[in-house]
Amino acid sequence: MVGRAFLPTQRVLDFPITALRLDDQIRTMLRWAIAHESKTVCVANVHMLMEAYWNPDFGTVLKNADLVTPDGMPVVWMMKLLGVKYQDRVAGIDILQASCALAQESNVSVYFMGSQTEVLSQMRERLTQEFPNLNIAAMEPLPFRPLTPTEDKALIERINSSGAGLVFVCLGCPKQENWMAQHKDRIQAVMVGLGGAFPVYAGLHKRAPRMVRDSGLEWLYRWIQEPRRLCKRYTKTIPPFLWLAFKQLLTSTSLISTPFHIRERYLGWRD
Repeated sequence: MVGRAFLPTQRVLDFPITALRLDDQIRTMLRWAIAHESKTVCVANVHMLMEAYWNPDFGTVLKNADLVTPDGMPVVWMMKLLGVKYQDRVAGIDILQASCALAQESNVSVYFMGSQTEVLSQMRERLTQEFPNLNIAAMEPLPFRPLTPTEDKALIERINSSGAGLVFVCLGCPKQENWMAQHKDRIQAVMVGLGGAFPVYAGLHKRAPRMVRDSGLEWLYRWIQEPRRLCKRYTKTIPPFLWLAFKQLLTSTSLISTPFHIRERYLGWRD
């Protein structure tokens, strides 16, 4: 079985980002899901990396995740500058769609947890159109307050008894990542923190056009859509990230943290 030790990574601000293409990362998740392995997947953008940098406890959560995808072009550009020339972006909405497509082919059921009832309802409508053979184990919103121990135990039992191999979690960063870490080895499925992907897939938020995404200006596109919510986040996280990234590039001596022979060994097993 392929474990985290065999996944190639590149450290960005001292956090290990999985250095595989989108398709390889999706296939890794599905392989774990078929085997009902308890795994955590974090979708890392600038905001998440800075939260991890400032909060050591959350930094430990990110470092202990089984797979950390590069969401956001600044993270991808950093990986390329550090030597991972083949890296592409692995964003939450792309994970959602690619995973559902492969899950229906592999007969893997999917559990959607978090967000709001209206969002989940619109997601279900689109999912049934795009992936008619997808087995949706459940779509369950959660209250904004913390669950009681009894409620949490019941939720774990519902997820495990559903037979889901994938659990998509939408609680926002860092709440969803902390939740996944707390439920590692208690939920027998691959937990993926998708954050803002739910409302985008439901059609409540528009995704930036491909050209805007590839140019690294999706943050500006989102800022225009939600200026009040995102203004503070962007002004707080983008400048320090740029400074820390610049410092890392100046002091970096190694190109990639996992030897290329291990990466090739992993890629040789993927099929």
